[in-house]
Amino acid sequence: MWIADKWQDYELLDCGGGEKLERWGRQILVRPDPQAIWETPHKNPNWRRANARYLRSATGGGHWEKRNLPEQWSARYGELTFQIKPMNFKHTGLFPEQAVNWDFAMEKIRSAGRPIRVLNLFAYTGGATVACAAAGASVCHVDAAKGMVSWARENARASGLEEAPIRWIVDDCAKFVEREIRRGKTYDAIIMDPPSYGRGPSGEVWKLEDNLYEFVKLCAGVLSDKPLFVLINSYTTGLAPSVLGYLLSLLVGQKYGGRCEWDELGLPVTETGLWLPCGATGRWMSE
Repeated sequence: MWIADKWQDYELLDCGGGEKLERWGRQILVRPDPQAIWETPHKNPNWRRANARYLRSATGGGHWEKRNLPEQWSARYGELTFQIKPMNFKHTGLFPEQAVNWDFAMEKIRSAGRPIRVLNLFAYTGGATVACAAAGASVCHVDAAKGMVSWARENARASGLEEAPIRWIVDDCAKFVEREIRRGKTYDAIIMDPPSYGRGPSGEVWKLEDNLYEFVKLCAGVLSDKPLFVLINSYTTGLAPSVLGYLLSLLVGQKYGGRCEWDELGLPVTETGLWLPCGATGRWMSE
């Protein structure tokens, strides 16, 4: 398991009973987590003092029960700064476990010894975009949600990267990649975090298990002659990390050589000293 254990502004204090107790800077949140199926004695007093708790509804969705919580605040990870905003569907705009993937991408870009062009697909609020830009890459950030792209721009500004070479694209990711292939555009690295389920611009259904192979195959068509890395992240329950590695071996490794690795992502739990699993990542790299 790849553990995101370098945070100062985030801490997973405890988890259990289907919930996790988190510190985001000075703010304490309680949020649902389907992986935390064990029980916890709730010894940490912050379970009772939390600034906000997200409560699920029996009919779907849910709501925040807030005590004293700002609309937004910032959290730093090394040289990066992100805007945190609790949203309607339990999210905060940042997945802290992704820090291990940011570290991986930044190290690869900085050690490449050449200009690197990164394509970040399903790019959400731009954690990976900001990390890659901070490492010196030019980045194309693509997400279908205009609000998420605006939020990613905020994160770039907060990190002092408003003048960095980032293209901000609001578009369906598959349609954008198809157009880039027709234009002859190429990228040295691709990062993607596709959803488990969704609908395309014309109402077509996206289901990760059914569509991921063809999507990765499509994306391989925009890789440069000397690609640096390809990273796939998934939060789809039941999809093993090795599946992501197998896809990359077939669709990238067989053509470019290099090597693949894969694992779960995890966050250290302060109360127990254990690790909470938080999705899966597969990585192909040239060396």
